[in-house]
Amino acid sequence: MRNILITTLATIIVPGIAVILLPYLILQSVGRTEAAPIGLVEIGSLILAVVGLAMVVWVSVAFVRHGKGTPVPLEPPREFVAAGLYRFVRNPMYFGALLAVFAEAVFFRSPWLLLYAALLWLALHTFTILAEEPQLEGRFGDLYRDYKAKTPRWIPRRPRG
Repeated sequence: MRNILITTLATIIVPGIAVILLPYLILQSVGRTEAAPIGLVEIGSLILAVVGLAMVVWVSVAFVRHGKGTPVPLEPPREFVAAGLYRFVRNPMYFGALLAVFAEAVFFRSPWLLLYAALLWLALHTFTILAEEPQLEGRFGDLYRDYKAKTPRWIPRRPRG
């Protein structure tokens, strides 16, 4: 029950800030809070945003259910999770959040949100390489190294081998 509570709060707070609050503040600061008239592009971007947010939620549930932990670094999953979305990409939570921010940039036709998405990706990429991957290798050893060799970091694809 504790992991569920921590995960729920973390899933609301962290992606909520990165995907909702910061984009809102960026749009507010440039005076652009109204979306373009709803058309196919906007509907497509809404679908992308929902898919991205669903990925974030899926990872949170998988960490509790299969990993016996949380997405919070202080309470990480005790079991290695390589099923579901993790079969296609090593960072589905980050990918989902980035997908949602990209969708917002398209929806609001905002180059500022596109720049924010690029900077967010750079921050996540740097964190992944410098902190997260070495920590996972230390915790899960060859299991993670094998997974890393077969699964792309950012661009989803069908699993190999």
